[in-house]
Amino acid sequence: MYIPIKIKFIITTAFGILWAAFSLWFSQAWGAALSGVIGGFWAWTIILSIAIIPGFMNAFMVMALLIDKRPKRNEKLKRYPSISILIAGLNEEKSIFSTLQSIERQDYPGKIYVYAINDGSTDNTYKVMTSAMKKLNLNLTVVNISRNVGKARALSMVSKQVKTPYLVTLDADSYLYKDALRNIVQRLKSDPENTAAVAGSVLVRNSRNTFPAKVQEWDYFHGISAVKRIQSLYQGTMVAQGAFSIYDNRVLRKVGKWPHCVGEDIVLTWAILKEGYRVGYSEDAIVFTDAPETWKQFIRQRQRWSRGMIEAFKAHQTILTPTRYSSMFAWWNFLFPLIDFAFTLAFIPGVILALFGYYYIAGPMTLLVLPLAMLVNLLMYRIQKKMFKEQGLKVRQNFLGFLFYTLLYAFILQPACVVGYINEVFRGSVKNWGTK
Repeated sequence: MYIPIKIKFIITTAFGILWAAFSLWFSQAWGAALSGVIGGFWAWTIILSIAIIPGFMNAFMVMALLIDKRPKRNEKLKRYPSISILIAGLNEEKSIFSTLQSIERQDYPGKIYVYAINDGSTDNTYKVMTSAMKKLNLNLTVVNISRNVGKARALSMVSKQVKTPYLVTLDADSYLYKDALRNIVQRLKSDPENTAAVAGSVLVRNSRNTFPAKVQEWDYFHGISAVKRIQSLYQGTMVAQGAFSIYDNRVLRKVGKWPHCVGEDIVLTWAILKEGYRVGYSEDAIVFTDAPETWKQFIRQRQRWSRGMIEAFKAHQTILTPTRYSSMFAWWNFLFPLIDFAFTLAFIPGVILALFGYYYIAGPMTLLVLPLAMLVNLLMYRIQKKMFKEQGLKVRQNFLGFLFYTLLYAFILQPACVVGYINEVFRGSVKNWGTK
């Protein structure tokens, strides 16, 4: 049964509000006890930030996943457009050949033009790129930038050469799964006409290497995929990530392409949304990427992502005001710093206090968030497992990583985000790749 998107939005929002209202009523005793210790304002700010608002978000996601029925891709396009793929790499000698090889193995009916960009690498990245021109059957152009200019500038410089109607960005340490290009183009062509970009599905390929990578496998598989799926349902995926996305080249020229900043992909996506275009998501256009293998690298990556969100708000403040469905998720992003600060400065100390028998902050009431969080994970697991089966993939056994992701991941993730917010406020002029 077809349910109009307006009705879906009303249902999911109403369910989220009802859950938040119930939680607020149920939290009165908790609020009174905590107010007696730190005062009413701070008590309810903490309760709202660590329980009520996250509860609303989880309830919204649960209902959205339950009623979401994605329209099928048009698998019989009469004509596949020519596409250009841009890959900017800094010191990627170990992975760039494999990335290019994955493009060669794609069964895409249209023409593919590949631009491999060496952004001032100090290793043999450029040499590997040039050798690929001889070894691989690709229409490959290698661009050498002698001095490191940053990913955003490298992409913008080379994109001026692109003549195709659509442009794909791909990370230099990624590997396209079979039919990824075909699937993402089919999704773009099947979505509404005002769709200007589609984000692919990014999954972790190095999860066997280290424990931090094992944990992140579930973040990509569950959290990131679920959020993008729901955002796409309501016509506004908030990040067409640079790791693998396709863009309408005409729209890119209109909005000014990639700005020179830390989070160039999120700032660009918000520019597209602000112009009234739609950004979609293709859950079965899969790319496998290398996640950070140490907690230090992971923290640096998430700090960069957090800085990118602040940059996006600086550049596109008016994204909060239009009355469109995607504005809901812009407001979520606006609230994330509050949630992350409250978690870091209040909930983590509250957990420590709870170990000594003081349950003012972390106690039975905060457990209200857990059932919905677990339900979101269960729903997303079932959805992703079905998609994996259709793509000939199998979900790997990784129980220890899932347990850590469910119970302890936030204790590393959210403080890292807080540092990212602070860095952007006080060090906004410092821009670099920041993940190596």
